[in-house]
Amino acid sequence: MEQLRTEINSRLEELLEPLKNGPVKEAMSYSLLAPGKRLRPLLFLSVLRSYQIDYHIYMDIACAIEMIHTYSLIHDDLPGMDNDDLRRGRPTCHKQFDEATAILAGDALLNLGVNTILNISIDSDLKVKLLNRLYEASGINGMIYGQQQDITFEKQLANLEQLKDIHKHKTGELIAVSMQLGSLIANPSDYQYWTSIGFDLGLAFQIQDDILDVVGNTEQLGKKVGSDQENHKTTYVSLIGIDKSELAIQELFKKCYENIYAMRINHGLILELLSIILKRVN
Repeated sequence: MEQLRTEINSRLEELLEPLKNGPVKEAMSYSLLAPGKRLRPLLFLSVLRSYQIDYHIYMDIACAIEMIHTYSLIHDDLPGMDNDDLRRGRPTCHKQFDEATAILAGDALLNLGVNTILNISIDSDLKVKLLNRLYEASGINGMIYGQQQDITFEKQLANLEQLKDIHKHKTGELIAVSMQLGSLIANPSDYQYWTSIGFDLGLAFQIQDDILDVVGNTEQLGKKVGSDQENHKTTYVSLIGIDKSELAIQELFKKCYENIYAMRINHGLILELLSIILKRVN
């Protein structure tokens, strides 16, 4: 996985290089190239590899996914949203630069993600399908809806079903679409399996975040801990406690394993990545 992460980082640098110089490009580079897990592009590439497909052809799609994820983090951290000071162990984009530059950097990364995929030499019909699904997942019916609901429930307590809905859209959509795009390329008949895995993994990932906000530390997480409780935010931990939250994670991973084994793929490649996610501390 480390080799894949290195390849992703190198290609991200190359894609940023031709952009016009200035504070917006600096802010894009600062946020996009910050130390990160690269989970979503790794999921996409791992799906392709599980079908023994040459992933190098599709590396720019992996990079586009990371661009969209990073844009969402920049905007999520803004004073009008979560107003966070720390991201990936460094000052957030608007703290390092300024709010206007951070907004433009997020906008530019979203735009660059589209252009990056448009410039790939693959079948045009497939390209349209991939772009359509990716921007559905990151748009008003997907990730943006999740952010909207997250903001709405800052002013009121959410119940468990409402919290699941927030997590499904805010976190799950981009994790699920990373696997869905791989399926659309490699084997569309397995699409529903990857969809289920993606959303279950996304929910498990967010529950992990809820737990880490309580038991983690700022140095490992790369962001402030205890902010959920400080902001009176509804989380899995606040609703059902740490022990039941951990059980929920185990159940979600069990469902992921069942769907993985239902497909004729190289299971080990996906299981390796899921094992890393299950054991994560940041």
